[in-house]
Amino acid sequence: MAEFLYIHIPYCVKKCIYCDFLSLPFDELIARKYVDSLCRELEIRKAAAGTLKTIFIGGGTPTLLPEDCFRQLFHCLRENFDFSPEIEISVEANPGTVSAPKIGNLLTLGVNRMSIGIQSFNDNELKTLGRIHNSDEALEAVRLMRTSGLMNLSVDLMYGIPGQTIGTWQETLEKAAGLTPQHISSYELTPEKDTPLSLLISKKALTMPEEGLILDMYSLAIDFLRENKYDHYEISNFAFPGFRCRHNLNYWDRGKYIGAGAGAHSFIQGIRSRNTDDINTYIDSLTNDVIPVAEATEISADEAIKEFIFLGLRKTEGVDLPQAKTMMPDIMDACSGLVEHEYLAITDNRLKLTRKGLPLSNMVIVQLFERLGL
Repeated sequence: MAEFLYIHIPYCVKKCIYCDFLSLPFDELIARKYVDSLCRELEIRKAAAGTLKTIFIGGGTPTLLPEDCFRQLFHCLRENFDFSPEIEISVEANPGTVSAPKIGNLLTLGVNRMSIGIQSFNDNELKTLGRIHNSDEALEAVRLMRTSGLMNLSVDLMYGIPGQTIGTWQETLEKAAGLTPQHISSYELTPEKDTPLSLLISKKALTMPEEGLILDMYSLAIDFLRENKYDHYEISNFAFPGFRCRHNLNYWDRGKYIGAGAGAHSFIQGIRSRNTDDINTYIDSLTNDVIPVAEATEISADEAIKEFIFLGLRKTEGVDLPQAKTMMPDIMDACSGLVEHEYLAITDNRLKLTRKGLPLSNMVIVQLFERLGL
């Protein structure tokens, strides 16, 4: 039974130039129909769920939903699912879409963790990214969350932005740490295919920072956040003790999860599936009590091994070596050269990326796959 639930809310005020997630302009009438359909999907999917340990409501920008839509959604959740006493309930938000009453409503409903997409405290960088907020609005959003009584706040930051310097990245890190959120995610900006960002780069309207500078920015984030008492527990994630994101840890551990909503992914009984991206198809199908699954794939033994390595090595504690040996008897031979060159290390029966290997994780993992014949 799956104990982790993801819910996708696909609406945004404006799509950022780098975003390749499913997101659409907000239309209240359609959004209300969408929530009706979402509740119907949850009613159908409850049979596959155990007692929920986490719920993650992501997007898009979930905080665009009217407050009564959230009340409807949480009524549906509590009517159909059992909650663990220690459940982690996260909601993503963006500056400019939160207010004191809205945050208060979410906390009353049981939300106990919020993740806010700030990305940068530099206004020029925010304009480059196509964000709808400025740095002052970001600070105000965090202040509202703090004064509301929220005890678990995560801040999303981004490095490798065109025009960003090591100095402006340092300033963003300092401002973020100065707000003392319990969790900070630090993501490298990656130009995804068919996004406005990739088009602007191809037309030379924007230039990405050089790889060496991007690696320096990543190293700065690791060193600075560690100095500020954040535990670097995953390639892109840092947390105070006791505040790791339990929902995402389940992904990296290849745990089962249910995904509800348009474009949402699920992983149950060795099968990865994805709902349709088309909002109208999603709504129409669930009006007829049918979950519109766009694709479903049974994970092969080789794919399971690759996922075990790729996802497990994202965690700084690495993967369990005895389990790895059971799945891959030749793992020690395959990783010996990477250990010798200090990209990987074996400590306390765990195989993990070193400080040298972390910034080059993709290269290290690809080489490990090749040596395992995957």
